[in-house]
Amino acid sequence: MRLFFLAATLLASGAVISDDRPNILFAFADDWGRYASIYAEESVDGHGTVNDLIWTPNFDAVARNGVLFKNAFVTAPSCTPCRSSILSGQYFYRTGRAAILQGAEWDTERLPSWPLMLRDSGYHIGKVYKVWSPGIPRDAPFGGQEFGFEKAGPNFNAFSQVATKLMREEGKTADDAKAALLQKVGEEFESFLDSRPEDKPFCFWFGPTNVHRKWIKGSGKELWDLDPELLQGKMPDFLPDVPEIREDFADYLGEAMAFDAGLGVLLEVLDARGELENTLVVVSGDHGAPGFPRGKCNLYDFGTNVPLAASWGKGIPAGRVVDDFVNLMDLAPTFLEAGDVEVPEVMTGRSLMPVFESEEDGLVDPNRTWVVTGRERHVAGARTDNLPYPQRALRTQDHLYIVNFKPDRWPMGIPGPVSTGDVPSQEVLENSTFVCFGDLDASPTKAWMIANRNEEEHKANYELGFGKRPERELYLLADDPDQMKNVADDPANAGLVEELHEQLMAELEVTGDPRLSDDPPFEKAPFTDGFQRGGKGKAKAGSKSKGKGKKGGE
Repeated sequence: MRLFFLAATLLASGAVISDDRPNILFAFADDWGRYASIYAEESVDGHGTVNDLIWTPNFDAVARNGVLFKNAFVTAPSCTPCRSSILSGQYFYRTGRAAILQGAEWDTERLPSWPLMLRDSGYHIGKVYKVWSPGIPRDAPFGGQEFGFEKAGPNFNAFSQVATKLMREEGKTADDAKAALLQKVGEEFESFLDSRPEDKPFCFWFGPTNVHRKWIKGSGKELWDLDPELLQGKMPDFLPDVPEIREDFADYLGEAMAFDAGLGVLLEVLDARGELENTLVVVSGDHGAPGFPRGKCNLYDFGTNVPLAASWGKGIPAGRVVDDFVNLMDLAPTFLEAGDVEVPEVMTGRSLMPVFESEEDGLVDPNRTWVVTGRERHVAGARTDNLPYPQRALRTQDHLYIVNFKPDRWPMGIPGPVSTGDVPSQEVLENSTFVCFGDLDASPTKAWMIANRNEEEHKANYELGFGKRPERELYLLADDPDQMKNVADDPANAGLVEELHEQLMAELEVTGDPRLSDDPPFEKAPFTDGFQRGGKGKAKAGSKSKGKGKKGGE
């Protein structure tokens, strides 16, 4: 707080000063798991990974100019609870009604948020696209202010839809279509910077949702020249390695490349204005891949492990790769410390500034060797009476340990017509999230796996993705990097299971997880209520109207 108090004193005396605290640029993509070309360089997998296909030069540049994190995780693999955790600097389960997607509410009296704290300390704050979901009511982070940077023109949030439309209806080339969308990103950011009062540092949140479904089939190839067949032999083992799913994943990687291109525009604007050197740039995503089993809404790495890189001129020594375990709630105290604002005691995240400022690679902080992740409810109506699927997990360097508190429930939501054999058509399964397994976004992958669920060679993967799960799961990562072989019931692991369980429960207890109470609030109203949309009353639980149409459950 020293700089802020000094500035206040000088201003009160009539002196004119320049606030030289760093600018902050937070680029945060919906549904972007740990996929970037620089991670291919860090892979030790002999047969390669899907990161071999993607090309993210701008994320890679941020990492090379600063620090790349290999073990960054979200506290919850669902949009709203994840973002609530990031904004408040706390575990998602401590954020009350902000811990669920549909029906979420933000309690400003109990939940401090770092953007508003930075604003109150003198920062000029702004955003484009998504910050907190659902929407931004007046009492939510950013205060419901209208920043006005999303004006008429191509919509980056529907990147492949708009780009392919420009190509097919206006005859533009792929490069020209992409350039039109990227030009809008630059114009919006320039507008924000031009609106900044003199001598104020800025904090800007770039939050496009294009990596969230729905995309245009084949857009990975058409827009980004990503050949799906180059993914053959590199897909996670729990996903059938077939052309339909390879194409779906290539399209997903294409949207991540579009986000990276948008990031590149922001970096170019800052560089041209001479502001990049004093801007803390942090880039990440809010959970794993949507519409792919064991990704989004799951506590396996495919759902919780995310990209993370940061740069800040001389503030972060360049070219480092660290193994420290990071929970994205750590970003809140990090941004506050960078802005010389006192960190509230209520925050359970820990500032990353010591890791940023270090010159070391590998494990910088010996205390950062594990993270805790969790989940309650994603979409309303996925299970009977809007009940959650409560999980908590402990992830260490060598193990993933998961507790499923209600193993009798369906993790991805009730099967609906699939359980009776009345399987919906491929078109329905690709476009309607809520017809069955509502916590898994509609997608070609979901449709293909359901349609082929009885094929002998795919039964095991279908069960892994859609079936019920035991109360405890343990994965030994050295032998099982895709986390497919649950060995919790092996007597040889009894001691290890108990040790990990005690460590997990101790963290939940000390941080006040309501799930451990005799009467968990997540199991009853208001957490099990439906949700309000546009002040027009409650949507019918399980109806298609509650998922933003084709965008699925967020």
